[in-house]
Amino acid sequence: MSWIYLLIAAVFEIAFALGTNATRGFTRLWPSVFTLLAAAGGIFTLSLALRTLDVGVGYTIWTGIGSIGTVVLGALIYKEKITAPKLVAFASIIAGALVLRLASGA
Repeated sequence: MSWIYLLIAAVFEIAFALGTNATRGFTRLWPSVFTLLAAAGGIFTLSLALRTLDVGVGYTIWTGIGSIGTVVLGALIYKEKITAPKLVAFASIIAGALVLRLASGA
């Protein structure tokens, strides 16, 4: 169940990051409310995942999935460019997350 919580937390993390861009410095009400709720949801579900996962593993995977999801959705929503170096970085993050998961014995 902790891995499910971690995936939910990562979705909240992606929503938080994308929402932060939409707030325009927290000057827009509804994007700001959405962003704060997403941040709270992410931290809450991450805390549930960390009941049984090592904090180093859980946090690293949470931020890794959040980073990749944010870059991919940022490209789709905000038309940000995905370059070859970014693709290499994504592959490195994914490989690191897989190794951490295997090393955690889960």
